Amino acid sequence: MNAQSVRASAKETWPALPQSAWSDTCATLLLWMQVVGKVRLALVPPINHSWHVTLYPTVRGVTTTPMPHGTRMVQIDFDFLDHLLVIETSEGARQSFALEPMTVAAFYSKVMSALDAVGAPVCIWPTPMEIPNPIPFEQDRTHHAYDPEFAHRFGRVVLQTMRVFTTFRAQFRGKVSPIHLFWGAMDLACTRFSGRTAPEHPSMPGLPDRVTRDAYSHEVCSCGFWPGMPGIEPMFYSYAYPEPPGYKEYSIGPSSGSYDKNFGEFVLPYEEMRQSADPDATLLSFLQRTYDAAADCAKWDRAALDVDSALVGK
Repeated sequence: MNAQSVRASAKETWPALPQSAWSDTCATLLLWMQVVGKVRLALVPPINHSWHVTLYPTVRGVTTTPMPHGTRMVQIDFDFLDHLLVIETSEGARQSFALEPMTVAAFYSKVMSALDAVGAPVCIWPTPMEIPNPIPFEQDRTHHAYDPEFAHRFGRVVLQTMRVFTTFRAQFRGKVSPIHLFWGAMDLACTRFSGRTAPEHPSMPGLPDRVTRDAYSHEVCSCGFWPGMPGIEPMFYSYAYPEPPGYKEYSIGPSSGSYDKNFGEFVLPYEEMRQSADPDATLLSFLQRTYDAAADCAKWDRAALDVDSALVGK
């Protein structure tokens, strides 16, 4: 992507992100992020709800943040402006390579070689998670697409979503997760907790039971952005676990998404939000009303947990 197209895209707060235009790149990028995410999984001590494995938005793309490697720290960044993968250590070592069309096998080899070159070798389990019929990274020559324009758009959408989610996150004084990207499905998420324990969560495809049950050990209302997959367009989502009686019937308003029985959660199509008169307000309304649904139906202690929106930022 040349400098002119970067400037043009940057003028659009919420760029178009149709799955049909970048589904191959989306699928490849998901697997590349799984490679990097598994490096983080290997290096960072376990933290409740799997918060040690997540990635985070930056102004240029997505990062692991610093990860311990002995007494040194190593960090891996996806740069969607210059289209680089950058690996750096706290001692100043640096390796990078271009993000461009290449197989998952080639990307995996480059990441492992770059980690060796900076003196931070890592061994990971090289099989993707949360996807059907996974191909081990070193054998995957099927996924190889990379469209820099849409990688840049994805990075912008994630960053803008983080901006709005941060406003929403500030309106809760209870336990709440960071705003982070789960590389299993490449979704950006933020989770609120009521403080009460939850019943044991049923098994989920592609995840060990111990991971699922730790993630949902307590009652939650979780929201996020998912870029979709072939045949499914990008969307914002919100769900409650355990789902309380009356939740799916709760009215969240005529222009703020709806409950999808197939997904078992409230959804707001990204394009619907993007085309609304005030996208930020539309998204915030969806987040607030779906939280209202979870908290009211499950009888959360809202007087103790909620922050008056008029006080946010003061």
